[in-house]
Amino acid sequence: MRGFLEYVPGNSLLHRLNPITKLLGAIIFAAACFCTSNLPFLLVMLMAGVAMAASCGMMQQTSKLMKAVLVFSAILALIQLLTIPSGTMLIPLPWGYVGSDGAGAAATTILRLEAAAIPLFLTFYVTKITDMTNAAVKVLHVPYRYAFTFSSTVHFIPVFLNDMHGIMEAQTARGVEFDAGGIANKVRFMVPLCVPLLVSSVRKTNSAAIAAEVRGFNLRTRTSGFREYPMTATDYAAFALVAGLLAASICLTVLL
Repeated sequence: MRGFLEYVPGNSLLHRLNPITKLLGAIIFAAACFCTSNLPFLLVMLMAGVAMAASCGMMQQTSKLMKAVLVFSAILALIQLLTIPSGTMLIPLPWGYVGSDGAGAAATTILRLEAAAIPLFLTFYVTKITDMTNAAVKVLHVPYRYAFTFSSTVHFIPVFLNDMHGIMEAQTARGVEFDAGGIANKVRFMVPLCVPLLVSSVRKTNSAAIAAEVRGFNLRTRTSGFREYPMTATDYAAFALVAGLLAASICLTVLL
């Protein structure tokens, strides 16, 4: 079973881009989604994200992401529907009504979150974390200790998830029913699991720190890595494309 954000090799254009191009491009793409409320533009951005996923052969993983984001965004959209009584009345409510403005805001929230999440998800899925760390040090001159902290955080996420899963399985074998009862009952059962997870996390973090120090972590500099990450014409073209999308998003917001 694939782990969280496990690297997927491939030969698509997105795979061949510089790791910094992919990361900064995804951030700019997401920023463009949040700079406008124009529904047609957000729909185009969503279709562009889906096209990128298809070009990488990752439609299955992306569809799972979209379902998860849809659940979260639907909750926010429902809140907006019930709390923005403005515009043309669509559905009367005891405390007001569902207005056209609220419906537009709800649709914008769903499209915006879906479109912004896909490129960020693809970036981490098609890029090795070590390459992203080393490229940040080589290209952006980020101090290695900060880049290493970021990569370690991402590496530890699946480890902690597996630990939590193992703890829950052990408690289930002892008769604990996590799926029984309401939300309050689930929280009551989940809170005690934080203690063994915290102990395990501290042990793993301490072991990783000792291992890094033994391997000369404090001596690592920007010139220590042997691999280079040159920027190519394709990278600059990708930057120009996402910058154009951001500019278009801002213009739509200002003009409309």
